[in-house]
Amino acid sequence: MDNKSKMEDYIQNSLLETRSLLKKISESKKFILDIKQASNLIIDSIKGNHCIFIAGNGGSAAHSQHFAAELVSRFNFDRNPLPSIALTTDTSIITAIANDYGYEKLFERQLKGLSKAGDVFIGLTTSGKSRNIIKAFEQAKNMNLLTIGICGANGINDFTPDIEILIPSEKTPLIQEMHGIAIHLLCDLVEKSIFN
Repeated sequence: MDNKSKMEDYIQNSLLETRSLLKKISESKKFILDIKQASNLIIDSIKGNHCIFIAGNGGSAAHSQHFAAELVSRFNFDRNPLPSIALTTDTSIITAIANDYGYEKLFERQLKGLSKAGDVFIGLTTSGKSRNIIKAFEQAKNMNLLTIGICGANGINDFTPDIEILIPSEKTPLIQEMHGIAIHLLCDLVEKSIFN
């Protein structure tokens, strides 16, 4: 088999692996129920004049920003903005906290300064082991925020969010692909429910 054929086979196999995982979550009653419950939690919080805070590292930071952008700007149609902040975007705050308090405090300290009881904190982590995400969850719980974890097969280490959306894989790229789908489902449900 030549290199061209090997590359084409590799691409096809990668797509089939993605399709297989998507099929698995689309047939999972737990996944569907968790998406429904998470969207209802976000909807109720927004209707109560609360804000949605989102955080993650690396690719999950990008997903956090994507998620917040879809809520604040728009998803499927023109409508009023929804209150959401990605805690991954302000480089001055990020570098100050990391320098002065350590990277583990990055999101915890922002929540302490910006959020209030009844807000929602959504933490994305493919491994479930990100210390700064776990500490943010703990801070959120201490302040009576509602919590949603979007993670891989192993869940969040040492913390159980109010709702945990699990992707049944341990492969980071596949988990991230499904996180994108989960985020779009949540944005779609929230937008349609709030704006009919």
